[in-house]
Amino acid sequence: MSLPLACVPEAPSVLPVDLLRRFDVPGPRYTSYPTADRFVETFGAGDYAQALHLRRDADTAGEPLSLYVHIPFCESLCYYCACNKVVTKHRERGRQYLDYLAREVALQVAQLGPGAPVGQLHLGGGTPTFLDDEELGELVALLRRAFAFVPGGEQSIEIDPRTVDAKRLAALAALGFNRLSFGVQDFDPAVQQAVHRIQPAAQVFALMDAARALGFKSINVDLIYGLPRQNDASFERTLAQIRELRPDRIALYAYAHLPERFKPQRRIAADELPDAPTRVRMLGCAIAALTEAGYVYIGMDHFALPDDPLAVAKREGRLHRDFQGYSTQPDGDLVALGVSAIGRVGATYSQNAKTLEDYYALLDQGRLPVVKGLALSDDDVLRREVIMALMCRGRVDFDAVEAAHGIAFADYFAPERAALVPMAEQGLVRLSPRDIEVTEAGWFLVRAVAMVFDRYCAATRTRFSRVV
Repeated sequence: MSLPLACVPEAPSVLPVDLLRRFDVPGPRYTSYPTADRFVETFGAGDYAQALHLRRDADTAGEPLSLYVHIPFCESLCYYCACNKVVTKHRERGRQYLDYLAREVALQVAQLGPGAPVGQLHLGGGTPTFLDDEELGELVALLRRAFAFVPGGEQSIEIDPRTVDAKRLAALAALGFNRLSFGVQDFDPAVQQAVHRIQPAAQVFALMDAARALGFKSINVDLIYGLPRQNDASFERTLAQIRELRPDRIALYAYAHLPERFKPQRRIAADELPDAPTRVRMLGCAIAALTEAGYVYIGMDHFALPDDPLAVAKREGRLHRDFQGYSTQPDGDLVALGVSAIGRVGATYSQNAKTLEDYYALLDQGRLPVVKGLALSDDDVLRREVIMALMCRGRVDFDAVEAAHGIAFADYFAPERAALVPMAEQGLVRLSPRDIEVTEAGWFLVRAVAMVFDRYCAATRTRFSRVV
């Protein structure tokens, strides 16, 4: 049975719908391995400081790192949201937060050393544009004093279209931001009402025109399928508008309804959510509509136009994955700043305190606000390499893995190779004596392929969003 593609009748079927249904199970997104649910409180600020020291003194200290800054504030609540956020209309809270970010930057630089090179900056949230232009300017100036930004590096920021206009976009460009990500989710008014996020399509189209006129590159749009009141027809209309908007990149996420974990989702009526068959049809329609429109499927839930750096990186085997998703930046360290922010330095992950109260309290004590993390074992590092090779390049070369880790791949991963045999029979992977390769069809279910190598996944699977 092939996918119904009423949205693009001329497009070929990409995957059988029964195969999508078979893999409609929860699973990690693998922005890291091990995943954040494995972090432990026995890893603390001291362990993180040691990791920074090791980086400072290592031969690789001159390699550019990435910076992530979490701005948690939002003016209004989106019911679907699972991000760490603080909903408030008190603008002065942004000023206080900046003061504490400055303290954290000072503590990080004291361990890392001043002037560490930075090749990528990303502001996420929450809503980073909750900060006004002056405050954003202060934040960028603070970071530029503490770190050495590499010329031509990527500076990106997440945008709630309801919070900016063309003038604000111009201010962001003047600060050095060269990449934007617009949160659209869905253009249908009924869906927007159900998730408490009203933003007319005309507003987004006007902002896209302004962003292009200002020279922003690789403009991304976020979409979500599986939201309340979505149906086949409404989602097809949204896809048609996205094709007209033609962003450089599209991130298409499956909504994960986990009200027991995320309190705002309790305001969503469960009986208004599309059922599993409808979700599968919407995904199939999106895949067909976007590929027919010329987008390259990057992996998992990312699409890009063929000349976008993300698509080029995939073709050239330079794709990487970090806590923000797929990236063109070299695989390296990520220093994370702000409440709940997650970083990676060396063979460690770290996460800051999740509440403002705890974050502020630790900084008031002059301490790094790291409250948990993980020092990776040799097995973790090995499996991370295999999983990221699958997620980013679609191929695991046994010779390369064996040379790097001193193992016999076929012996070490014998159970995993056996588990891949049914996937090979379903056409998702090709197995040979010396490699594993994800097929064109397998790219759309690459999370399921990667899960085979995750030694922790079976115990925590229900905590994740669904693969489809």
